Amino acid sequence: MLPAVQNFIVERMSQKYIEPPTFDLSLCYQDSNFFSPLIFVLSPGADPMAGLYRFAEEKGMLPPPGSQATNPSKFSVSVKRRKISVVGEVNPAELLARASKSKLQTISLGQGQGPIAERMVMEAVQAGTWVVLQNCHLAASWLPELERICETIITDPTITKPSFRLWLTSYPSPVFPVSVLQNGVKMTNEPPAGLRANLLRSYLNDPISNSEFFNSCNKPKVFEKLLFGLCFFHALVQERRKFGPLGWNIPYEFNESDLRVSVQQLQMFIDKYDKTPLEALRYLTGECNYGGRVTDDLDRRLIMSLLNIFYNSKIIDDDKYRFSNSDIYFAPSKGAYDDYVEYIRSLPLVPHPEVFGLHENADISKDQQETQLLFDGILLTLPRQTSGDGKSSQEIIEDLAYDILQKIPQDFNLDEIQNKFKVMYMESMNTVLIQELIRFNRLTKVVRSSLQDIRKAIKGLVVMSSELEDVFDSMMVGKVPAIWAAKSYPSLKPLGSYVTDLLARLAFFKDWINGGTPSIFWISGFYFTQSFLTGVLQNYARRMKIPIDHLGFQFDVTKFETSVPQKPTMGAYIKGLFIEGAKWDRKTCIIAESLPKILYDQVPVIWLKPGDRATFEEKSYYQCPVYKTSARRGVLSTTGHSTNYVLTMTLPSDKPESHWVNRGVAMLCQLDD
Repeated sequence: MLPAVQNFIVERMSQKYIEPPTFDLSLCYQDSNFFSPLIFVLSPGADPMAGLYRFAEEKGMLPPPGSQATNPSKFSVSVKRRKISVVGEVNPAELLARASKSKLQTISLGQGQGPIAERMVMEAVQAGTWVVLQNCHLAASWLPELERICETIITDPTITKPSFRLWLTSYPSPVFPVSVLQNGVKMTNEPPAGLRANLLRSYLNDPISNSEFFNSCNKPKVFEKLLFGLCFFHALVQERRKFGPLGWNIPYEFNESDLRVSVQQLQMFIDKYDKTPLEALRYLTGECNYGGRVTDDLDRRLIMSLLNIFYNSKIIDDDKYRFSNSDIYFAPSKGAYDDYVEYIRSLPLVPHPEVFGLHENADISKDQQETQLLFDGILLTLPRQTSGDGKSSQEIIEDLAYDILQKIPQDFNLDEIQNKFKVMYMESMNTVLIQELIRFNRLTKVVRSSLQDIRKAIKGLVVMSSELEDVFDSMMVGKVPAIWAAKSYPSLKPLGSYVTDLLARLAFFKDWINGGTPSIFWISGFYFTQSFLTGVLQNYARRMKIPIDHLGFQFDVTKFETSVPQKPTMGAYIKGLFIEGAKWDRKTCIIAESLPKILYDQVPVIWLKPGDRATFEEKSYYQCPVYKTSARRGVLSTTGHSTNYVLTMTLPSDKPESHWVNRGVAMLCQLDD
């Protein structure tokens, strides 16, 4: 929502109409009965279980935790070589006593859990207690049985006690029983939108909102400062998702349970140690609690870089430690709980990208992604038939198929090319060329045959199969058909740009065949980029008689933009890369801040210089990942290589590496348009 619109709403109505209300479970409970399940529709970043446990305690279904005075917990923590062990002693008698008094039973559904869940429901029906079945979407085969229980067992007042309640949690799923959904009380507790709303929710929820907990630490200043930093970090990692690949390579579902565990660990460590063990806290919070969800190594690098902003000694010592270059976001001086809440309410409703560590251009990328998502939804409603005097959809597709067929060249003659570029021990590029041509021949055959068949199907000469129908529908909305994508290199381009890009790749290899090995390689034109990189290393290894496992690349960004005077003496020149989140400064030859409203910068020719990794010099570099597309994620193929990640380049920088890590800077082989 734009600030002008927000101000207008506040002036004409009130502040409450731009702030989401807090979730009230008691109101939902009042609408329920023993025969109507209460269904939590889960969303990324939301965890309803903490609120449910708290509500169960209020209703007397779950006894409050007792005193641990008889056998207090003892913890010891050791930090050595980034390995941390936490040893604790708890009172098992208290845990067993609390479990025996509980009238709330929970189970997470999955393989083999159905019969156990059914037994728990039958016992609770007779006892009049509560049952929580979590993650129903993971038990698709047992859901028909759940439907039978909800329709026959719990609806019978002669069997079920009025105090019985069945709670269900599930992500939206097509296999969830419709009748259960219709008869139940539906609830969703989506994570708040916006940095301020995230911070406010953290401070208004347990355990932070509990005054006894908030004031229980024996070092209140240290605890309150680091607690605010932790909550800010939690809001930051949540909100970075809206920036797409600039925020995270993979959008993770960080939720309140991650924050809650980290807050409890923070209090425990501050209480137990005279000097706060920041390294241990960073490891537990970044690598274990939040990092436990992270599956991408570069995302793990990012999460630790962000956490270093909030978990450091400066936030404790400085009364106004700033989280960004502006004076808006900082760690307030020690005060009462209400002072922190008041400061949070004073923050801007729409944060600037700089607070996330991103360039102002990130807002443009975010808006483009939201617009594209909207247009994709509109295209799904596009009718096949056209009205008026224009061409019919069949005529449009037939003309488009004919036009593409005229542009697609004939397949490469592999026999002739193999005779010209024979397998040579000292020239691995010949093998790389043949492998690439085999892959492109496979792709062009699929493209050609599908276009020929769709033209015949439109004329009624062949049956319109489901595959051809998908080709027709995709071409109608300007998308690459799935049958092409299955045989294609990774690409996010629309149909028109994809065809143009494919023709450019074929022309690149045609020039290679006719003119010999090029002096500069278009790295974006390769189907399997890793084979080219391996070929460059292999040539050097055989020439210098060094094991290829010892070799790596050094990267020299040259002054040449598109062409070079001659081939390098070793390695290879490459072109065709774009840098996102930053630019390449031609004068100083380092990466620098992007220009306003320029999202991508084409990088000059880069010299890949192979060498022994043991001899590489240590310099101030940014380890910049290179991807084939802007999606920045991909699955490992049978070769052990990612379908999207290419390699990591070292680029010179005059700023700390964390600056560019937070910026989300990466190189792309191709753009989306």
